[in-house]
Amino acid sequence: MKDDSSIASLAAVLRGLTEDLRPGDRLPSSRELVRAHGVSPVTVSRALAMLAAEGRVVTRPGSGTYVARRAAPRGESADLSWQTVALGDRVVDDSGVVPLLMPPLTPFADDNAIPLTSGYLNPALRPAKALTAAATRAVRRAASWGMPPLSGISELRRWFAAEAGGDVTPADVVIAGGGQAALTHALRALAAPGAPVLVETPTYPGALAAARTLGLRAHPVPIDRCGVRPDLLAEAFAITGARVFYCQPGPHNPTGAVLPRDRREQVLAVARAAGAFVIEDDYARYLSAAPLPPSMVTLDTHGTVVHVNSLSKAVAPSLRVAGVTARGPAAHRLRAAQVVESFFVARPLQETVVELTGSPAWGRHIAAIAAQIAARRDALVAALAARAPELEIHHIPQGGLHLWLRLPPDLDDTALVDAARREGVLISPGRIFYPAEPPGPYIRVTHIAAANTTELDEGVRRLAVALRLSTARAGGPSAP
Repeated sequence: MKDDSSIASLAAVLRGLTEDLRPGDRLPSSRELVRAHGVSPVTVSRALAMLAAEGRVVTRPGSGTYVARRAAPRGESADLSWQTVALGDRVVDDSGVVPLLMPPLTPFADDNAIPLTSGYLNPALRPAKALTAAATRAVRRAASWGMPPLSGISELRRWFAAEAGGDVTPADVVIAGGGQAALTHALRALAAPGAPVLVETPTYPGALAAARTLGLRAHPVPIDRCGVRPDLLAEAFAITGARVFYCQPGPHNPTGAVLPRDRREQVLAVARAAGAFVIEDDYARYLSAAPLPPSMVTLDTHGTVVHVNSLSKAVAPSLRVAGVTARGPAAHRLRAAQVVESFFVARPLQETVVELTGSPAWGRHIAAIAAQIAARRDALVAALAARAPELEIHHIPQGGLHLWLRLPPDLDDTALVDAARREGVLISPGRIFYPAEPPGPYIRVTHIAAANTTELDEGVRRLAVALRLSTARAGGPSAP
């Protein structure tokens, strides 16, 4: 009882002391408290523990005991500035990705902004009825709500292997929760934090964001109208010592370039000589108006390629399913990374993809999308030529979702994006597609998110207005 009384008495004294001090001030040391109050070290320790439980003090081993930050009075915002110190400099930068996923509404127009920026199909182009029917059949499967095999259900792995072609087998495939997750798993599995990785420039902003979040250093490799240049890729491997190259063989985002077969073989030869992996992001395999060369994974006999085939761009944003093909120790590491991070992809979603791709609706949808891509691309090219000839089209692609446009040299891409938003049209600034400083001002415009070709034309009209206003502000000549 005497010990309890001593602890309570000392705790009361220390409470009063914390009221007189400021948050972050240091309390007397345990040795000083023993000497000043004539109590044992155990009494001091238990009294401090009581105050810590009350949230009045924090103890930092090896440093001492400090007055804790006081809770904000009801109705006031809590002071969360302490988190800045605790989190450090491990920034996760989503600024280049969020606008592509959730385009904002403009407050400067009477109606919603016309989206020329999203990489997902307009709702009218999605196979909603077929997806609903597939999901309904999927959840009726007896095993749908059980645990799937960790690498994915066998029917789905078999389908992805057949889509890749060549000698890819179901055993080479692991099912991931969408292309972005697959890409992150692959980068984490193949490259250690702090390591260099090579990327095409420009490239997909989501790849840059993932690399930076994982602590990787992205080094650019220039491309031309046929994709990455193998000679510069070899030079980049030699200079940086990188062991991973991320690429989109086509149609490339944002330029639409398609890597021809001979270059694909050269890229594989360069990577093999460097002892490096190639992450082949085949997100646009179903988004072409013309046949594409075979995937690099089908040309690979050395386990160089990690191939990613995802479905959300070609079907619907929430169909977060991808097939990742890899061989050898890299495949084991990638599977292990997925299990540790997310266990597995929800089985009802996997079963839905099996039902959808196994139905006649799948072939009809892919054919319809190819026709829409050709028609919308042509409409967008025609509208730009008629209304905004100042914008130089880098390349008229055979597929993909985007056009890559070079601005007049005196214009700023972010300023034009802001001006376009005020006019009621959404576009993407070119700088988010570069791992370093861009070589000039560019924007990306997308044809698949608008409702129809009429809306595309109206979007380009609004963009042309914003372009002329921006040109006038920059001091250049403006068309009437």
